[in-house]
Amino acid sequence: MTDTRFTLHRRTLLAGASALAGSLALPGIVRAQAGPIKLATLTPLTGAGGPYGPVMVKAVKAVVDEVNAAGGVIGRKIELISEDDQTNPEAGLRAARKLIDVDKVSAIMGTWASSVTTAIAPLCWESKTFLATVSGADSITLLPHQGYLIRTQPNTTLQGRKFGEFALEQGAKTVFFLTPQTPFADSQFANIKAAVEKGGGKAERLIYDDKKPSYRSEVDQALAAKPAALIFGGYTPDTTVLLKDVFKAGYTGKKIAFAYSVNAKLLEGMPAEAVEGIFTIAPSPAEGSDAHKRLVSMIGVANPDPYTTQVYDQINLIVMAIAMAKDASGTAIRDAVRKVSQAAGGEKVTNALDGLKAIAAGKSVNFDGASGPCDFTDLGDILDCRFRYEQVKAGKLTLVKIA
Repeated sequence: MTDTRFTLHRRTLLAGASALAGSLALPGIVRAQAGPIKLATLTPLTGAGGPYGPVMVKAVKAVVDEVNAAGGVIGRKIELISEDDQTNPEAGLRAARKLIDVDKVSAIMGTWASSVTTAIAPLCWESKTFLATVSGADSITLLPHQGYLIRTQPNTTLQGRKFGEFALEQGAKTVFFLTPQTPFADSQFANIKAAVEKGGGKAERLIYDDKKPSYRSEVDQALAAKPAALIFGGYTPDTTVLLKDVFKAGYTGKKIAFAYSVNAKLLEGMPAEAVEGIFTIAPSPAEGSDAHKRLVSMIGVANPDPYTTQVYDQINLIVMAIAMAKDASGTAIRDAVRKVSQAAGGEKVTNALDGLKAIAAGKSVNFDGASGPCDFTDLGDILDCRFRYEQVKAGKLTLVKIA
């Protein structure tokens, strides 16, 4: 007589073996069971960087939606989690801890203020979370980040030189730099000074408290040096106050600022005569490139700012790095990101979907993005970048040159 308990047990074992064999034959199903790949943006949705964060998130989400609609990457969908750093290092730290410890994201993209990036970078490398930033302070890539950090923004060594050289181009041999204390203030001034002195000029600096309601005493101190050009190193709120005080003081020399501070929001709230003629400098998006055109179409913004083009490139690179590594961990992204950004002889691609197809076909890829070529040094700095120079005329920013 057959033992029914043995028969049932045997059938259970056979059914389990059959299911296992089926799952091994379909590795995509096994991978899908691991759940979504969690990636994050940590951008300034509020605070001084508030005008930039929301559209940055929109760009990343557009790429994630496109990739998910095409089936995801390594058989898994991407889950995007977005947090607000409030342009504040303390708030940034709280948000980063939540993203790393609770959400378990593999990568964080889009940190904007250098103070925020400096604060959260140790959390990232200690947890092996990949960090892609648009912050410019030289000190960031000098941190012991073990390769878990790249930035698409040119560092302040390059930016400071461009400011100094442009001041000389405008005939200004005496330059005064007004800036709050930021992680990039020292490097920015050192490179402005080096460029101006190389051209036979002189540069001085004053560091101010960025929370004051008036800077008239600081302006008087700067103007006592009789500068041919003032360079403003702050964010929109403090630069707004400074420009009003400079105008009231009757200064008629050249004025040069970061484009992120003298933006449309500042111009809307200022008397036209107080901002007329001011120059702005910013890293230039790769206008006219296939990647830039694609980004414009995806987010419906005709002239996306440099940070939006950069974070768009960051998500494309991270998706392709995951595909190249066949692994979604922060360490895998770190190890593969240069294989998709600057592979010698790799197939030129301008978006993640084309990159995923090429990688699936066993090809190497070389990504050119909406912000330009994304080639990185061993430290994580972008190798080169073009800059956009604009001037306020009749209350509007007009293009001077891209170089």
